[in-house]
Amino acid sequence: MTADRTGPVVSTPHGAVRGRYERGIAVFRGIPYAAPPFGPLRFRPPEPPEPWDGVRDAGAFGPTAPKPPYSEAFAQYLSDPVIPGDDCLNLNVWTPEPGPGARLPVLVWLHGGALTRGSSAVPVYDGSSFARDGVVCVSVNYRLGVEGYGLFPDAPPNPGLRDQLAALRWVCDTIEDFGGDPGRITLCGQSAGAISAGVLLAAPQTQGLIRRAVLQSGPPEVSQREKVRRMVRRMAARLKVPATAEAFAAVDRDLLLRTQGEVGRLSSPVLGGPAFGIVVDGDLVPRDPLKALTEGAAARDVELLMGWTSDEYRLWLVPGGLLERVDRLGAVALAGAMARCHAGHEVPRGYRALHPDAGAAEIVGQMVTDHLLRVPLHRLADARPGTSYLYEFAWPSRLPDLGACHALELGFVFATGDAPESKKLAGESAPQELCDAMHSAWVRFATTGDPGWPAWDGSHPVRIFGEGEPHTAHGPRDGAIDLWSTARTLSEPGAASGVRAPGAELAAAVRRLRRSTVARRR
Repeated sequence: MTADRTGPVVSTPHGAVRGRYERGIAVFRGIPYAAPPFGPLRFRPPEPPEPWDGVRDAGAFGPTAPKPPYSEAFAQYLSDPVIPGDDCLNLNVWTPEPGPGARLPVLVWLHGGALTRGSSAVPVYDGSSFARDGVVCVSVNYRLGVEGYGLFPDAPPNPGLRDQLAALRWVCDTIEDFGGDPGRITLCGQSAGAISAGVLLAAPQTQGLIRRAVLQSGPPEVSQREKVRRMVRRMAARLKVPATAEAFAAVDRDLLLRTQGEVGRLSSPVLGGPAFGIVVDGDLVPRDPLKALTEGAAARDVELLMGWTSDEYRLWLVPGGLLERVDRLGAVALAGAMARCHAGHEVPRGYRALHPDAGAAEIVGQMVTDHLLRVPLHRLADARPGTSYLYEFAWPSRLPDLGACHALELGFVFATGDAPESKKLAGESAPQELCDAMHSAWVRFATTGDPGWPAWDGSHPVRIFGEGEPHTAHGPRDGAIDLWSTARTLSEPGAASGVRAPGAELAAAVRRLRRSTVARRR
């Protein structure tokens, strides 16, 4: 590492980059780790970037991957900056000590956004606090939506996941020059980023690259190939083109994004519907990643920090007024949740007993959250006792109805609660003591592998970050989790009889409520 009047300079495999010193931290933004994924590289696996001569300026965030904007309802809570340009496969580095020899722990961040939105430029993900506490922080952009996760007969699957692998390899090869230790990499993500981290943890190509992993509100999982194909086919029908990568590559990019947004409008963890996702591909994802990890076939010695928020579902239902609408659906909503989770009647009855005063929306939300998120994370922890640590974020947002919703913990993990983008979700006056406790736990885990509470064992310890002092509870979700292991489950709903699945009834009912609301407003 060298430095001049304008900032620190570090050599990478493709050329030198100049960052900036910001409050004593060296920051490098927009470093290419792969070539622009357009032209002949569109829908293809990532390729190395073209080397450059001289010193490339790394003072500003690089282009973000093409993505549709959030709807107005979600945009009031979530920030998603757009930076134009084709060179979107880039990453950022925050480090206190650029240059070989420091050998500091490294945290690699994969953002969330349902694999269709988000970027490393979201201000909530500023890595300065990690660097100030001795952890080199790297945040990554990767391809999204149909560009990153469309399933086509004439292109390899999962290019967005392959982008993440390329970024991880770049970190392993290069991070020592930024002061990091390539032997102490913690792969961390939230929501779709956590799902991606879990899938990569199980991939044969990453064995030996990842020392630790953090999965925030997302388990290792893959989507059904047919579900992803259906998303592509619906887009193709609207665009009036064949459902091939060649045909999609010829479509105007803005039109492609608008069409993707229209087709995916009703997709959500609660309602289901077609959506983009990671699929088994026989290569990077040779089998179900959760099975690979629970059966001990992959990453046996990797320490895991995993958890959820108390009210994940509220971010999926509160925007646009869906919380009240699902409550009004009552029995239809519960039937839809049963179909969504392939659960028998015992499960909603059990949730009613656990939450006797709850409305339909809370029952549905907690059922779907447990089925999709908490149950698989419990399974993963059960398979890896002694090296797994679980947490629950329980502090409620100061904004109406959000509770401890999905993504609320991010400003606490990154210690960016004062940022306006964090306040969009948390409101004002988030407790600094809680921020300090949670951020410190992540720093400690990345540094030592121990976040500061007991590892998972038969007593099921879970660290609760909520009002008051953080504390450890034993088995706080066991009552609900046990319902899934003892209840009768169903096969694919409607498959044998040919009847319309209750999940489709729920989605149709919500559409009718939306139309009636729009009509009343007019």
